[in-house]
Amino acid sequence: MRSFSIIFLMLLFSYVSQGQSKLEKTLKLYNSESVPYIYTEELASMENIVLLDTRKKNEYTVSHLKNAIWVGYDSFNKKAVSSKVTDKKTPIVVYCSIGVRSENIGELLLEMGYTNVKNLYGGIFEWKNKDQPVFNMENTETENVHAYDKQWGKLLKKGKKIYK
Repeated sequence: MRSFSIIFLMLLFSYVSQGQSKLEKTLKLYNSESVPYIYTEELASMENIVLLDTRKKNEYTVSHLKNAIWVGYDSFNKKAVSSKVTDKKTPIVVYCSIGVRSENIGELLLEMGYTNVKNLYGGIFEWKNKDQPVFNMENTETENVHAYDKQWGKLLKKGKKIYK
């Protein structure tokens, strides 16, 4: 009976761990959830929020969420953000490709005193995977999505992957 229980538990664990998506496993590996997640469905229905794109400039120019402000990652500038978002209670959503870089920027925003910061779960990849629109620099809806690189790009299931 004991060996049956052990086998059953092993199979159950295997089933549960297989049920996690690659995105979910990746986020659990790289994120501490120090910045609360917001999910695509919730964000899509919200108004009066500030969207901050924390990717590289070339990623932002290919595609971004409508009205997002580019703040970068390596080039993130606290003073520039403070001048654009003066009210520390403003609802802010940070995003990147999948939500790893944006968590780091979200942590900086919290340290700066912003009190209403969320991280888009799955980033622009999950946004596009859930059939939400992305826009180019002309503010025209596009199917192009900067996929960062071939490894991370595997998590983008919809849209046209761009790597330049």
